[in-house]
Amino acid sequence: MKPKKKSYTVYFASEFFSLQHLIGNAYLAEAIYEKSHGKYLCVLPQNIEQRRTASHSVRDAEIQTLLNCDLGLFCYGGTELDSSTVAKFMFAKFADIPAVILHSDCRQTGHNESAQWNRMTSFYPRSVTVALDSVGIYKSGTQTHLRAPARRNKLDEVVRLAGQHSSADAQNMCEHIAATCVNAFDRVAAMEPVMPKHLREEVYQWLALMPGFQGKPKSLRHKFEDVLERKVEHDLL
Repeated sequence: MKPKKKSYTVYFASEFFSLQHLIGNAYLAEAIYEKSHGKYLCVLPQNIEQRRTASHSVRDAEIQTLLNCDLGLFCYGGTELDSSTVAKFMFAKFADIPAVILHSDCRQTGHNESAQWNRMTSFYPRSVTVALDSVGIYKSGTQTHLRAPARRNKLDEVVRLAGQHSSADAQNMCEHIAATCVNAFDRVAAMEPVMPKHLREEVYQWLALMPGFQGKPKSLRHKFEDVLERKVEHDLL
């Protein structure tokens, strides 16, 4: 009997407050699952959010979900990085969670022209960066739909809309980005832990206390002990 294929849960850190974010997150998560043949299972932020719960409880749930996951995907974009995504990336690094930073925005940000974001979120170990130009990838796909006799002319917008060419180009773009993310996950999952073995218990005990979670401290310590034990069993720490 063949051993069961190893799979990883991936915390998907991204904005999720608009139509574009919700659709983009869902498409990319599903494409990553497909391209990895089920190896990487993304936990979407919009599926964690509890709209009728107090902010403190929502934050606690998101942090604890992050810690329970094996890997993290952190979507960096825009001229200013999403503060929630950055905070989660830093928390992942405190816990020595393997991380992939996805920068799919064609705009450059940061302190100088060569920096894509603030240097304070850069250079952390056990992390891999995927930097792609989504607009360029999307535009390259549009060329396949141009008429052969006049490839330099744009498709008539009625034909494009009726034929759903734009969504097809967006799907191809998403699949390209997903495949690149899967390769990055493979790389970061193979990296050795940075956290020394003799510090693991102390660090995870501190992580149970540091955020000021709601609930009984003793119960939280036991919960974090279970998280640590599972990570050690799966060679993640």
